[in-house]
Amino acid sequence: MKVTEHIAQAEGSLFSFEILPPLKGQKIEDIYKVIDPLMEFKPPFINVTYHREEVIYKRLSNGLLEQKTVRKRPGTVGICAALQYRYKVDTVPHMLCGGFSKEDTENALIDLDFLGVKNIMALRGDSMKNERFFAPEADGHTYAKDLVGQIKAMNQGRYLDDELQNSAPTDFAIGVAGYPEKHFEAPSLNKDIEYLKEKVDAGADYIVTQLFFDNRKYFDFVDRCRKAGIEVPIIPGIKPLSTKQHLSFLPHFFKVDLPDELVKAVVDCKDNAAARQVGVEWGIQQAKELKAAGVPAIHFYSMGRPDNIASIAREVF
Repeated sequence: MKVTEHIAQAEGSLFSFEILPPLKGQKIEDIYKVIDPLMEFKPPFINVTYHREEVIYKRLSNGLLEQKTVRKRPGTVGICAALQYRYKVDTVPHMLCGGFSKEDTENALIDLDFLGVKNIMALRGDSMKNERFFAPEADGHTYAKDLVGQIKAMNQGRYLDDELQNSAPTDFAIGVAGYPEKHFEAPSLNKDIEYLKEKVDAGADYIVTQLFFDNRKYFDFVDRCRKAGIEVPIIPGIKPLSTKQHLSFLPHFFKVDLPDELVKAVVDCKDNAAARQVGVEWGIQQAKELKAAGVPAIHFYSMGRPDNIASIAREVF
């Protein structure tokens, strides 16, 4: 089923989460260890992230450096197939602009369609570590709205080869990202919402937000989106803080603010075990308020750690 169908049929807020593919060389059982503790909360869908290639430099015997492009977390398509078979749950693979030509994208979408996957999360993706700004592949998409447009075209039976006869349409629900505190590259929150509306107008069916720790920012974001004419479901994404180091890591990596009350509580913790408990309690408070407000679903960013999420879900779902 599509994410939008799950939302339409739900009697309350759904529980969902996303996982990281294992590093190259690791087994899929590592993923099962993350998912198994969370299945008791009956997630109707699970997101599977995709990580674009990275550039590394290998020193040769002559002392020169050789540039190599590697993918450290391959396997998104295969993981989706395995999860649907093992857990009988819908999956939402992430598709990126970065690292893909339009033909690469089309071929990946064909494979996912053959596997019965009904949902795609369409993202631009980050720049490579050696790039100051995002640069698309040759014959690739520059913006997520363009990727959305390609998926929408395939849903209408239009492929890159316009000479195809009687081409079968795909049937994907398309999710996109939203940023309650704005994307760090956007000049303002209002402009960022304009960009978001362009993705919706291109064919996006629902939105999943970047993580946040202040629910007021989510509610304000939804209100701004509605005033801008964005009517699709907006799913809040949250992540429990779990270590004292997260006070600096999360704002730096995800470009989000932490509420003063949360910061003070974590600073006062004697160790990471105490900080973890603060994060769980904050997550319970956040999730209960969001659920009471009737959000379509609460989407958890697991980052390979299911225990905190399970502790929150037992109090909320």
